Amino acid sequence: MTTGVDGEAEVMGAGSIRAALIAPDAAKPSLPARAAAFLRDQAAAQALRWGLWAPVAFGAGSAVYFLLNREPAAWPLVLAALAATAAWLAVRRLPVGRVVTWPLMLLAFFAVGLTNAKLRSDRAAAPIAPAMGEPVRITGWVTDVESPGGSGGARVMVAPVRIEGLAPEATPLRVRATLRGRAPIAPGTPVSLFALLNPPPAPASPGAYDFGRSAWFQRMGGVAFVLTDPRPASLDRPPWRLRLTMAVNAARVDLAARLVERLGPRTGGIAAAMTTGVEAWLDPEEVERMRDSGLAHILSISGLHMAVVGGFAFFGARLLIALIPPLALRVNGKKAAAWVGLAAVAVYLVISGAPPPAVRAAVTASIAFLAILLDRPAITMHGLAVAALVVLAIQPEAIVTPGFQMSFAATAALVALVEAWPRAPREIQTPLPILAVQRTGQWIAAAALASLVAGAATAPFAMQHFNRAAMYGLVSNMTVAPISDFLIMPTLALGALLEPVGLGAPFLWLAGAGIEAMLWVGGWTAGLPGAVRTYASAPTAALPVAFMGVMICCLVRGPLRWIGLPLACAVLVWPRGPAPDVWIGDGGAKAATVAGARATVIRGGLEDFGVEVWSRRRGLTVEARDENGWTCGRTDCRPTAEAVGPALLWGRRAPTAERLAAACATAEVVAVRTEVDVLPPACASRLVLDGRDFAEKGAVELWREGDGWRALWVADLRSDRPWARYGEGE
Repeated sequence: MTTGVDGEAEVMGAGSIRAALIAPDAAKPSLPARAAAFLRDQAAAQALRWGLWAPVAFGAGSAVYFLLNREPAAWPLVLAALAATAAWLAVRRLPVGRVVTWPLMLLAFFAVGLTNAKLRSDRAAAPIAPAMGEPVRITGWVTDVESPGGSGGARVMVAPVRIEGLAPEATPLRVRATLRGRAPIAPGTPVSLFALLNPPPAPASPGAYDFGRSAWFQRMGGVAFVLTDPRPASLDRPPWRLRLTMAVNAARVDLAARLVERLGPRTGGIAAAMTTGVEAWLDPEEVERMRDSGLAHILSISGLHMAVVGGFAFFGARLLIALIPPLALRVNGKKAAAWVGLAAVAVYLVISGAPPPAVRAAVTASIAFLAILLDRPAITMHGLAVAALVVLAIQPEAIVTPGFQMSFAATAALVALVEAWPRAPREIQTPLPILAVQRTGQWIAAAALASLVAGAATAPFAMQHFNRAAMYGLVSNMTVAPISDFLIMPTLALGALLEPVGLGAPFLWLAGAGIEAMLWVGGWTAGLPGAVRTYASAPTAALPVAFMGVMICCLVRGPLRWIGLPLACAVLVWPRGPAPDVWIGDGGAKAATVAGARATVIRGGLEDFGVEVWSRRRGLTVEARDENGWTCGRTDCRPTAEAVGPALLWGRRAPTAERLAAACATAEVVAVRTEVDVLPPACASRLVLDGRDFAEKGAVELWREGDGWRALWVADLRSDRPWARYGEGE
């Protein structure tokens, strides 16, 4: 401490922070000087945060790969990644500031992310079935059961050994098959199926979820609709990897069936989904209520489940070690418990069937436990950044999936909340009743704020991908969180572990009671007025802008983080274009017209999957067509003079010239499922789309422009990529 000229103290502190007297007549710093000083202070506040942007750049590179119009060659990307990385590492050794090294770091990670996505796609390459017009015989092994039976038949995954009409090198590695009836079938069963085989379905409308892309990275090359009952087959012994996969899946399905038998279809179906990932017994109406209440995320295995199972195992092991004094004196309880948590996560990953979301959640949880083993804080933004890098390195395709986007956005927002949460001083000699009230209030406030922050971080992705927002999600999640975290998940874990030996009944009973309470909360909030608000999807550019806004709010320290807030609202405020006048999907077999905010379904049904996806993305209310004004038969439907809409001819045989002329007489747009070689004179001024168009381009949206039509096909957004095949709709 030194004394100033006026006798007042001037303190020199850490970081060269000076508090000096300013003369009354001293000139005030100019606005540019103050702004420069502010920016210097904000840049200094990010000293340990610059590296957190590396996963963002890596993910951006992965995302760009999926946005390309054509499949790039690998070698230019590899050279670019090597050059960018070498430049960054070389400049780091030079005496230059971060203003130079940081952009080079972002460029290097961007290039590596782009290259990694391309190489991952090449590694996942596997044969895709062509659209086969006639039924074929498929012989192979049932590897997994997605649905054991119901009104739509069982849905199973098959590893084909032979497919009639396909050479061995053209045979897909996996095919998803929908069986007829309720024939019981288990993983590990050799079967012979007589089925219609097609490539994985394309998006139901331009810009919608691309199941074909997901199937490509899962090496699933086709979907089949089985026309007869499955027959037993005689096959050679499969490879050991396939035998192991089938054995694990058989155990999962058996455990799921035990849970359903123990708890009943309603409660047991949810317990099976939360424990094993088998969603076969879920009641669609219950799932819809859970969505409307904002609780649907609990049904699918994700970071929440991994965190609860791993955390329960960690704290249980640590408590057990502490209760055994000889062991507590000789073993590092925290690290030993971290090993137990790692083992619990690994076991849960196997039981769940290791779907991509569970793998991502397991990686994130494992990073947290490894941090404990390395004497680092378990929950930090740097740990989350490492987890994101590892996940994207393994599964770069995750960057375009809603699960990854929402999971990491919510986690980043919660970690940022923990970093910013004020540390209250510890109370000394506070009476227990007062302390209990204080702690309860703090817990409620923390839970409410955590739910609010996580919901705000995931809202842009929910609106863009699912086109809905649960208006009472905060209430339902705050109510259900303690039930799920402290009752349902721990007792389900113990019950599932002990059920094979017949000791799981009491734990499963407790889990069932918790699930019933959760369902009651979900049903109550879903039934409140205005429980769900729907949103049309914004243009594609809005979501990356919103994502960047969320990242700025989470990763930047100081007041500059609020620059990201208006960007995070991009999906909400971005102008939507006009809805199309006509939608035609499923190879020309389904269609709808638009008037205002209502879509009239010509064929497809109000609950048809393709119709639902398209109408929801456009923010339209669906209604059935009026029977008056339409002439419809078994394989065609056309408007009369009074009706407006396209004519559909969905028969598998080419229509006669007379039928085609009759359709063109009253409809401006005609969709034909088969190929048409010659058009009759009546169709000269009509827009006729045939099977060749749908096979090459998929579903289409049409806007009337003057005397013509503007078309947006699925292929216009899907581009020429390895997974872009078009076949008959499911």
